[in-house]
Amino acid sequence: MNTISESLQRALQLILAADPELWRIVLLSLRVSASACVVGALMGLTLGAWLAVARFPGHSALVWALNTLLALPSVVVGLLVYLLLSRSGPLGDWGLLFTPTAMVIAQSILVVPLIAALTRRVVLGALAEGGDQLRSLGAGPMLSAALMLMHERLAVLTILLTAFGRAIAEVGAVMIVGGNINGVTRVMTTSIALETSKGDLPLALALGVLLLAVVGLLNGLASLLPGGEANATDARALA
Repeated sequence: MNTISESLQRALQLILAADPELWRIVLLSLRVSASACVVGALMGLTLGAWLAVARFPGHSALVWALNTLLALPSVVVGLLVYLLLSRSGPLGDWGLLFTPTAMVIAQSILVVPLIAALTRRVVLGALAEGGDQLRSLGAGPMLSAALMLMHERLAVLTILLTAFGRAIAEVGAVMIVGGNINGVTRVMTTSIALETSKGDLPLALALGVLLLAVVGLLNGLASLLPGGEANATDARALA
């Protein structure tokens, strides 16, 4: 018990003293996850909006596949990205393996299904209320979906906050494709795993406290937005 309390005290000292190594890891985590969410948003919002309005043979199968990808293990994503970026892989010449870019790619793949699935729900719900009016004004399917996303921008923000929380808490995929290299690809989750195995509990606890603070802040912001609590609940159910 004394070891835990002492480690927690030292962890708080590291945070309050703005330990350079600690904050370097935190800032890299934020940068990687934010970049992944930007990429994921561009793809996920488009895919989700399209699936909400498109009707074609195999549509139900594609929606089923999207929902299935929500449960895709992160280590599988890490393995697939590793195979693509390794020297013997099709993208090996790009030299991206064990770089922050590789971690952005892996996290982007993880958040796209989440963003797309939630976006589809938001657009379907919005079109059920105002879709007839837009169609009467001559708006096409994709334009209607885009307008509904703009109208439901707070719900979209909730989706993006949820996706960021999903990305920054990821460990398996980024460990595989990033390599957990000190000063290069070491983020909060991989550092916690490493420092715990080394027995450096103060640093691990400090990172854990900051990670919980970031995720808690994101959930708090999402819940404060109109309709945010319901969307956050849907996101947790889908994730």
